[in-house]
Amino acid sequence: MPHFFIGGGVNPGVNKEENPNKIEPPLITIKDSDNYRHIARSLRARAGEKLLLIDDNQIQYETVIKEINSKEIICEIQKSYPSKRDLDFDLYLAQSPLRSDSQLTIMEKATELGIREVFPVATDNCALKVDKHEKWQRVMYEASKQCERAKIPTCHKLSTLEEVLSKDFDRIIVFAERSTEMSLKQYLRENPVKKGERFLVIIGPEGGFSEREFEYFRGKNLPMITLGDLILKADTAVITALGDIIYEYQG
Repeated sequence: MPHFFIGGGVNPGVNKEENPNKIEPPLITIKDSDNYRHIARSLRARAGEKLLLIDDNQIQYETVIKEINSKEIICEIQKSYPSKRDLDFDLYLAQSPLRSDSQLTIMEKATELGIREVFPVATDNCALKVDKHEKWQRVMYEASKQCERAKIPTCHKLSTLEEVLSKDFDRIIVFAERSTEMSLKQYLRENPVKKGERFLVIIGPEGGFSEREFEYFRGKNLPMITLGDLILKADTAVITALGDIIYEYQG
């Protein structure tokens, strides 16, 4: 069933203060241009077809299209319920962006894995120093629709490690290819993730962190974690790290 965000606070194509979509049970009227164009023109949907809609309060609506005219799509609500497509702790990623399409893959897969926010950071060995957060945010929005996320994650503007670490997190770990203290499995068994926790994961560029950055992490007393003896590409490391954290939490 096609999945669409109809709230002004989650859809980048809709201004939250001027959201034209209306939820008036038993009907929902879709008027914003992005969703209208996708449903009516790209999907060529017709009356009688089903849509899954979600609002700012993370309420999902199973609906049937009643009418599509030149300006709006009118749907009838069949069922509504709180979405469960979300983690019950807040997982954040600070990551040195890549030049290639691998960065798009990272954004897509991080979204699928339940990331709350992504902080692209310009590290010493970062291959990409240009801010592309708007493009990456769009990828995360589309991925959220594909995997029926309850909430679209946020991609911030390109910043620095110092700026990100000035924010409030309950826990911060660094994945490093050297100078590591323990494996992720051992770390999480000794320090289980707690419900509602704000957990930041830091992953460096393909060239690795510089010695200056390692000294910075040591000065902050941040745990240095390894993903094992194998050398992983940066995009593989992101997917593996996030997936392993969720597995250990839910397992």
